[in-house]
Amino acid sequence: MAWNSANPVAWRRLFIEWLVIGAVVAFVSFFITGNRRPESFIAIPLGGVVYLAMGGVLAKFGYQRKTLKQIRAAAAATPPRQVGRTAAPSGRPRPAPTSRTSSGPAKSTQKRKR
Repeated sequence: MAWNSANPVAWRRLFIEWLVIGAVVAFVSFFITGNRRPESFIAIPLGGVVYLAMGGVLAKFGYQRKTLKQIRAAAAATPPRQVGRTAAPSGRPRPAPTSRTSSGPAKSTQKRKR
């Protein structure tokens, strides 16, 4: 992938994602860990700037994450997995058993006396 300035950047989506992530981080930091220092919360907007900048650069390189709607549509389009079934046999037949391989239970290592 090469840089293409014509690639669109979903700024609204990136900004909404950052707001959700920032709100969760602020909630956890404030209520769960008990961090009440305001200078600790300066990192949230700074992280948002970095998140938006990297998201914009990746979009210009052609990276576009799928939406949940696209993921659900792709999952609905694929056939369901069949549990317990093996894959179709390949064109190569199974080799015949030899003295070193067995097709049944393990044989005794001692030779029978006649």
